[in-house]
Parts: sequence; structure tokens; C-alpha cells
Amino acid sequence: MELQEKAICIYGASSSRVSDKFKEAAFAVGELIARRGYTLVSGGGRGGLMASAIDGALNVGGKAVGILPHFMIRKRWQHDKLTETISCPDMHIRKRTMAEMSSGIIALPGGVGTLDELMEIITWKQLGLYKGNVVILNTEGYYNPILEMFDKIADQNFMRPTETVLWKVAATPEEAIEAVMS
Repeated sequence: MELQEKAICIYGASSSRVSDKFKEAAFAVGELIARRGYTLVSGGGRGGLMASAIDGALNVGGKAVGILPHFMIRKRWQHDKLTETISCPDMHIRKRTMAEMSSGIIALPGGVGTLDELMEIITWKQLGLYKGNVVILNTEGYYNPILEMFDKIADQNFMRPTETVLWKVAATPEEAIEAVMS
């Protein structure tokens, strides 16, 4: 595994049944990452927001690296146009590899897998294990309930209020790119 000093990791839904507004935002994020000269790192899925972001990066001549556990590759769940596919033994190594390869992370809307990745990277940031920026792309207010829960966690002293600086929130792909690179 090689550290990508100019790489941004995205987390996002693997489901393609989601609204086009989410796919369009993911595509724009991929394009913007590539236009800035960064490599897009992701879970490498062939569907959903992962695929849309990969397509966006490739659409403008960028690079897209996918990290997938062996079982996903055996099931052919990987995007077929990835610049590079990295195979790993399991989901834990997948998450670690994506973090190690990236200088920043953008969480697009997603399901429980995306939430798992987001919570883990915020925890790593809190512990000093991840130094890059973590950005939550709150397309159409998707993450509002979780952001409210974070406030409740801080309000009830389960987290220091100052720890809410562990992540940034963006409403648009452009804001997300600025936040992840600042």
C-alpha cells in the first residue's frame, strides 16, 4: 500500500436505488477531486454513490483507487473502470487502508456501512490516529438527524463540545472540496 499524499477518500452508498440528486452530488465530488489533481480513494463499488464519484473522477481524466476485501472481488462488486484495485483480507483492513492512503475524507450520504466508516474515522481523529480533515456532505439535509444527535451527545457531556470540530459539514460538493482541502 502506497500513501497517496494527494488523495481524498470518499465514503458513500453502494445502493443504486437512491435518488438521482445524491448520485449527481457524488459525481460532482469525484469530478472536483480529480480537477484539483487528487486521486479519489473509495471502497471501489460498482454501484451507488461510490460508482457515481468514481465515474466523476474518471470523466475528467482523474484516477480512482478502489479498496475491496477479497470476498467482494470474488463476487465482482468492484467498479470495472478503477485505475487501481487493491485487494485486502477484510472490512477492517479496507477501512484502515482507505484512511492511510488519503489526506482527507468526505462522507457522502449512505447506509449503515457509510455510517460505520464515518463514526470510526471521527473516533480515530478524536484519538489522534487520523490527521486529515473529515467532511460530512449533507446533501439535501441527509445528515441532519445525525448532526442533531452529535449536538445532543455534546450537550449531555458524552463528548466535549470542542470535539465537534473533529468534522466539518458541507451542503454542496464545492463546499465539501474546500473543507477537505483547508
